[in-house]
Amino acid sequence: MLEFENVSKSFWTGTQRKVILDRASFRVELGKSLGILAPNGTGKSTLINMMAGLEKPDEGAIIRGCNISFPLGFMGGVVSKHTAKENARYIARLYGLDPDYVEAFCRWMVDIKEYFDMPIATYSSGMRSRFTFALMLALDFDMYLIDEGMPSSTDVDFNKKAGDILRERLANTTVVIVSHQPKTLEKFASSAGVLINGRFTMFDTLDEAKELYDYETQS
Repeated sequence: MLEFENVSKSFWTGTQRKVILDRASFRVELGKSLGILAPNGTGKSTLINMMAGLEKPDEGAIIRGCNISFPLGFMGGVVSKHTAKENARYIARLYGLDPDYVEAFCRWMVDIKEYFDMPIATYSSGMRSRFTFALMLALDFDMYLIDEGMPSSTDVDFNKKAGDILRERLANTTVVIVSHQPKTLEKFASSAGVLINGRFTMFDTLDEAKELYDYETQS
């Protein structure tokens, strides 16, 4: 499970303090995927990064009782001066997995031929996104974190392979997805929350969350 206990987070923008979370408390149980509705500019990526442990709360506690993925598309664990092969094998060792398997899986997924053995710094943004997505799918997580704002691939073959694997993986795991569009959450979420102006409200169903979200964003 993943649990937030009275978590607060804010940033100084130079002119004012922007509140991302104000004493938020909620819990994500394994097997019960969560969708979070939040307008653009409210801190969706910050929330996902906090779940992954990439950012610390100002106050409160975040309890991780399972193996949680890095956010889909996150580039922080990848070293640009190294090749995709070197990165895949290094990260496999960090997670205690077979480097040969992780390398072979990523090589098959991204299908970028000789570029896989070249430094990631030479990649286009689309190639980098495909590699980090493949790397996340190669690792075994109990809970996957998806931020709609993360870069996506325009490669049709890759999207089909990745989509098929992700759907299969999510049948046996849990996902937390943050989006400003309710339709995006319908494919994944069994429960939902709304994040607006630092206030996080949890609901048992997506329909209930949509009611509050529509009211807050249209009023």
